[in-house]
Amino acid sequence: MCGRTSCHLPRDVLARACAYRDRQGRERLPEWKDPDKYCPSYNTSPQSNSPVLLSRLHFEKGADPSERIIAPMRWGLVPSWFKEDDPSKLQFNTTNCRSDTIMEKRSFKVPLGKGRRCVVLADGFYEWRRRQGTSQKQPYFIYFPQAKTEESGSTDVAESSEHWRKVWDNWRLLTMAGIFDCWEPPEGGDLLYSYTIITVDSCKSLNDIHPRMPAILDGEEEVSKWLDFGEVSTQEALKLIHPTENITFHAVSSVVNDSGNNTPECVTPISLLVKKGGPQGGFWPDLEGSHRCGCRSADLPPWCEAAPMTTFLGFSFGLADSGVCMVNSDKAS
Repeated sequence: MCGRTSCHLPRDVLARACAYRDRQGRERLPEWKDPDKYCPSYNTSPQSNSPVLLSRLHFEKGADPSERIIAPMRWGLVPSWFKEDDPSKLQFNTTNCRSDTIMEKRSFKVPLGKGRRCVVLADGFYEWRRRQGTSQKQPYFIYFPQAKTEESGSTDVAESSEHWRKVWDNWRLLTMAGIFDCWEPPEGGDLLYSYTIITVDSCKSLNDIHPRMPAILDGEEEVSKWLDFGEVSTQEALKLIHPTENITFHAVSSVVNDSGNNTPECVTPISLLVKKGGPQGGFWPDLEGSHRCGCRSADLPPWCEAAPMTTFLGFSFGLADSGVCMVNSDKAS
């Protein structure tokens, strides 16, 4: 499933991260619709607004379908046929839409049949894994592997704000397949655009964290096909819906558990350590409990590329040469 995301980039940076080429081969940036409704956040939860990418043709008849719009939409699809006057009265959860039942449920089948396909934009998403032997869950931040930039080789926590601006300027956004719909209040009023994120079985590297993951569109070709509802049929578009192994992740602090917390601490890596027995009673990396995603340092964002030992939030951790990212909870247990 997917129930929490991060999308904190400013509007102009987010638009630059969505650069594309139209049918004439011209490089373009998507235009914003209702930009004031976008509120950047490190900790976005359902029923709040998030940015989605979609074809301009949904808003303007006769428009070039290859041209794109970024629009903030409510997370949690409200079907166009919903008759109540308050979306919160919807009796079922539409945050996510399972790929295996997408054509069985009216709430999703109808807008999908109308071509209402969108791409949900995020820095990444969060998922929780139950800690062995406890009732506690460890949160992880999950995202595309990031390409190194010229600045990233000597990243330190105490870098200048200018450095971090460049880091996020080059961030590869996670692009998730979604369906949207447009609801009009029965008594009249502003139209409400809302969306759901399609989910699939988790890939092998995420399966130990959660059995489901978002359907991720990996690359411009997949994004373009998903958005082009005029040329690409529903049946063809659904072939894009499958797990991807092109993903990496790290553990983060439990501060993200509270959706009211909206700070960089939500995405900052922490060290996963467990207290081992024995006369010394020291702390050691729990390699069985930490993720072995196979990611190399080149896949990781600059905050994970620091020299052998780096301190985040009062904890020290290092990256093993093998590429295992030893990242951990805010409290050793």
